[in-house]
Amino acid sequence: MATVKIAITIDSEAALKLDELVASKAYPSRSRVIQEAVADKLARISRSRLAEQCALLDTEEERKMAEEFSPGEIELWQGS
Repeated sequence: MATVKIAITIDSEAALKLDELVASKAYPSRSRVIQEAVADKLARISRSRLAEQCALLDTEEERKMAEEFSPGEIELWQGS
């Protein structure tokens, strides 16, 4: 995946913690720590949105729709 360079501003305490992670060889660079932190946060946001949408589902209606499948339809859907 292509990468882009951006500039960020963080407090000095956070910068020190980043440097400690790099010095302890937990990460190869500050950039890698930040890349992984951003990716993790974006994944959590995505899961949170999915959970919110799932909460909106009418479970009874979903059950009824699932029961409408005939045995042959289920096999086709499953790719059997």
